[in-house]
Amino acid sequence: MIKYIALYRKPENVDEFDEAYFATHLPLVAKTPGLVRAEVAKVSRVLVPGFFGEHEPHLVAEMYFASEADMKTAFDSPEWQAAGANLGEIGGMELVAMFAAEVVGA
Repeated sequence: MIKYIALYRKPENVDEFDEAYFATHLPLVAKTPGLVRAEVAKVSRVLVPGFFGEHEPHLVAEMYFASEADMKTAFDSPEWQAAGANLGEIGGMELVAMFAAEVVGA
């Protein structure tokens, strides 16, 4: 299993971003073919002050796929492209760092 992780820093207008993210972006992500599950968590505190520099983390989104091949196929899908376009529209592309990680020991 592999997961795609998106770490969002805190936006200037948290309420506005959260409303758009949860109302429009996540429903689009949920339509991605091959997506096994998705989880979003709000960061409640940072245990190592200054670790993220001047940026305070806000959300962590984890999207799970059965394999790297399934993830790559999903990334080419119109549904994933629509979710990416939406993220740009709501201002999320300026806030996010994304990476993939292989799940071990599962």
